[in-house]
Amino acid sequence: MVDINKVRAIDIHTHAEEPCGCHDDDGYDDLQSTMAKYFRAPWEHPPTIPETAAHYREQNIAAVIFPVDSERETGYRRYKNEEVAALAAENDDVLIPFASIDPHKGKFGAREARRLIADFGIKGFKFHPTMQGFYPNDRLAYDLYEVIAEHEAIALFHTGQTGVGSGMPGGNGMRLKYSNPMFMDDVAVDFPEMKIILAHPSFPWQEEALAVAQHKPNVYIDLSGWSPKYFPEILVRYCNSILKKKVLFGSDWPMITPERWLSDFEQIKIKDEIRPDIIKNNAARLLGFS
Repeated sequence: MVDINKVRAIDIHTHAEEPCGCHDDDGYDDLQSTMAKYFRAPWEHPPTIPETAAHYREQNIAAVIFPVDSERETGYRRYKNEEVAALAAENDDVLIPFASIDPHKGKFGAREARRLIADFGIKGFKFHPTMQGFYPNDRLAYDLYEVIAEHEAIALFHTGQTGVGSGMPGGNGMRLKYSNPMFMDDVAVDFPEMKIILAHPSFPWQEEALAVAQHKPNVYIDLSGWSPKYFPEILVRYCNSILKKKVLFGSDWPMITPERWLSDFEQIKIKDEIRPDIIKNNAARLLGFS
């Protein structure tokens, strides 16, 4: 189990990857290689979960890690939640497992969520509206949200445009409209006890994300997917003031390394007394470590 007093940071947003070659029949490797060029990622092949754990252990950083279940919309077969959870358990000194279930699975998906929470200790669920092809406030997802809320787990939603499919024909078929954070306002109203994280600076809807997080007590923002040096001024201002207890360090590993993100974070105008909360303490409270 993660010793929260020993790690220097908590990365709330990292992706689980299978060994290279598992997806050469469905196009996933092409997506990953294109994204790696976009982000200038420092690897030839995506790191496996054990390799991810080793990297984070070396950096003395804990990490929330998850797959993305988008096989219905994209055709990319999913990395099974059980496999991710089992590997995370083998590295539980640094890895905190989340799962991912396509909301289109309805009650079947809700049953899977219950089982994952009971059998694997899953603390949260990752949603990617752009890759999964759904509006977050669509009632088709509500059976799944009910389970998450009931078990006091976390729902983490991709928002905005962060480079997934960027430059590929038709954006690789991915529609940006699904990831407008304003759709999360309905979810926050309908599930006021469910902890919600809006992932990434939400380009081009940054102010919508800030408004929802400020207005709804159960909504947080993670800062993954962008180098901090590119953060819009209004995001930095809110980090330093109204949302200082509701913003979370996230890298978007393996596209951005945690050490690169943290180094760039040191260069932006965040108040010194607020930095520890963003890097670690806010996430520790949200995850129930403190």
